[in-house]
Amino acid sequence: MSGVSPQPAQERELATVAAAESSIPFGQAVRFWLKLGFIGFGGPAGQIAIMHQELVGQRRWISEQRFLHALNYCMLLPGPEAQQLATYIGWLMHRTLGGIVAGTLFVLPSLLILIALSWLYVSFGELPWVAALFYGVKAAVTAIILQAAHRLGNRTLHSPLLWAIAGSAFVAIAVFELPFPAIVAAAALIGHLADRVTPGQFAAGNLPSHSAGSSGAALIDDDTPPPPHARFRWQRFVRSMVIGLLLWGASIGLLTLRFGWQHTLTQMGWFFTKAALLTFGGAYAVLPYVHQGAVEQFGWLTQTQMMSGLALGETTPGPLIMVVAFVGFVGGHGKALFGPDALFLAGAAAATLVTWFTFLPSFLFILAGGPLVESTRGKLGYTAPLTAITAAVVGVILDLVLFFARATLWPHGFSGSFDWLSALITLGAAIALLHYRRTTIEVIAGCALAGLLGQVLPV
Repeated sequence: MSGVSPQPAQERELATVAAAESSIPFGQAVRFWLKLGFIGFGGPAGQIAIMHQELVGQRRWISEQRFLHALNYCMLLPGPEAQQLATYIGWLMHRTLGGIVAGTLFVLPSLLILIALSWLYVSFGELPWVAALFYGVKAAVTAIILQAAHRLGNRTLHSPLLWAIAGSAFVAIAVFELPFPAIVAAAALIGHLADRVTPGQFAAGNLPSHSAGSSGAALIDDDTPPPPHARFRWQRFVRSMVIGLLLWGASIGLLTLRFGWQHTLTQMGWFFTKAALLTFGGAYAVLPYVHQGAVEQFGWLTQTQMMSGLALGETTPGPLIMVVAFVGFVGGHGKALFGPDALFLAGAAAATLVTWFTFLPSFLFILAGGPLVESTRGKLGYTAPLTAITAAVVGVILDLVLFFARATLWPHGFSGSFDWLSALITLGAAIALLHYRRTTIEVIAGCALAGLLGQVLPV
């Protein structure tokens, strides 16, 4: 028998894939990603919740299990998991262009807003009433980070081993000052080895729990086969990696040729490339590294400015790691990179540059590694290192809580006076977040008002 036609099963697969792709108009997807870029408040938890509600619950573009599978691996990668999740789903629905559009629109509104806010901050931040507002906002930062640690701990620490990993990570970074990458690597190794001995400890709890709350088949359902572009091929993987590395190499190379290796812009590109590869656990986990480099090593901004930037990042849409745009703007503006008459241009250029270097690896991880991720669906053993890393991140974030608490409550060091007003505002913010479950924006607004009143009516 000659001229064998494709197998019926393969034909059905291709028909299903084609139907799914045609059922999600690209323009409609673009409008959703743009909307998400402007309403993505509440950090990664809030952004993931919005995507889950819209894509899984209402639009039924993707099923619960496919959504959680993508999220699982986005959490395993370094970088902002919510932005990577948007990139992943956009790529799954509409190939490489869909992923690039989804990931870019997730970040672009935040970048533009932060450039504007950063300019206002450096221009008017010294005014007494503005300083009073930021005084109250900075007091809320400690409580906000504490809430992040509490939320992550509740989701992750469901066994004695995971508690031990979190505690060990805290001691490692707070007492022994071990580098964050070493802590992440050790946690992943422990998770991998422990899963072989007692896999039950990692069987659940590593992901945010979402209620399905929806019925009916999704366009990309549990049993929908991966589309052709989502099937792993070594040739495609190598091509994507080469393109990504060429983009990075060309960017850092042009900066070096134009300004020199020691120039602020070149050093920002190199530093934030490294930061992007260390952001396991999201923005809060990498903040100590960014603070160490941007404040202590390079002097791009002060500790007070760093806390103000985090507060602005909390109140704007987009990933929290977008605080790097503030760091870049203040650093470029303060160094007057293009002369005293082009301060805004210097700040905006630096903010855009650090955003490019921070997020380029995220796109590369998804577009190159997405097909491999799709091939691992149903293999639960891959989640053990993730769970262990997440447990370690809890300990790292707790160290960050102490770091910001010291900076807020003892602004002049332990030898100076204790700031009772900041302590009261921080305590009130913690109660509002943890007990009354108020939103981050509500708490920040309340703390800003408290700071202003404290300036008018000193305690």
